[in-house]
Amino acid sequence: MTSSTPAASTGSADRTATGALRAGGAGRLGGRAVSRIGFGAMQLPRLGEDRAAAAGILRRAVELGIDHIDTAYFYGDGYSNTLIREAIRPEDDVLVVTKVGATPDNSGGPHPLRLAQRPEELRTAVDDNLASLGLEQLPLVNLRRAARAPGLIAEGDQVVDLDDQLAVMTALRDEGKIAAIGISHVDADDLRRAVPAGLACVQNAYSLVARDDEKMLDICVAEDIAWVPYFPLGSAFPGMPKVTDEPAVIAAATSAGVTPAQAGLAWLLHHAPNVLLIPGTADAGHLAANVAAGAVRFDPATLAALDAVPTRSGEIETH
Repeated sequence: MTSSTPAASTGSADRTATGALRAGGAGRLGGRAVSRIGFGAMQLPRLGEDRAAAAGILRRAVELGIDHIDTAYFYGDGYSNTLIREAIRPEDDVLVVTKVGATPDNSGGPHPLRLAQRPEELRTAVDDNLASLGLEQLPLVNLRRAARAPGLIAEGDQVVDLDDQLAVMTALRDEGKIAAIGISHVDADDLRRAVPAGLACVQNAYSLVARDDEKMLDICVAEDIAWVPYFPLGSAFPGMPKVTDEPAVIAAATSAGVTPAQAGLAWLLHHAPNVLLIPGTADAGHLAANVAAGAVRFDPATLAALDAVPTRSGEIETH
């Protein structure tokens, strides 16, 4: 793991520090080269007490050329972070990206987390991530906003102006606790307001069938900001569209000899040069399949057919 290692430490941009070819090729994040296919650690807590199996997933990710891992302290109440601390070695030179804006909730309610949007809560969350990862500096921290669906919506004292949140994030950067700032779950107005703070990335829900944020992606391309979609295959929320159900995706997958999920991930990599993926899994087979999506190529006709799929996110009721 690295706190703020420059890209030069990895040698060739095509390979990670371990010598593996970067999964999906090389992208840029937080001022350094990373694999365009990364790994999201949200599902690791599903493995529970089998920490050896969970650590094995992380080690396998490194072997497959992944050097970008996305995590948060509220993933399993520190489970994912402490596992990363144990499994990822400094010489692996993995860029670990965290997020703040929520905190674990062990009260037995319907959600395993609650919002923590206030400036003092953001500062506490940074400290929690530092301690659980065993770092002196977090390479990149995403501010997860809570002003729009899907997901938890801020109410009461959790409704905090973006400028107040950015003020504490930039202060933490000035103090050296974090090296770079990203934002997540934002609208176009939030993005425009945040760009002057110096953004490394934007994490929004985005997929072939949910492209309402296309203009935001264009802004990020112009500003050299990485676009890191979550729900890259459509949402798990009931009633929301899934990429793998689209006839054009199924046809493209059949033509390429891959699964519809791989075709959906591959389209994202083809769509814009600043797209980085962080698909999560607790299964080694799924991990290998996600990495293999980086090698999928489409002929012009197939790519045009995929590009023509309409966005369907506006057709359903968000939750």
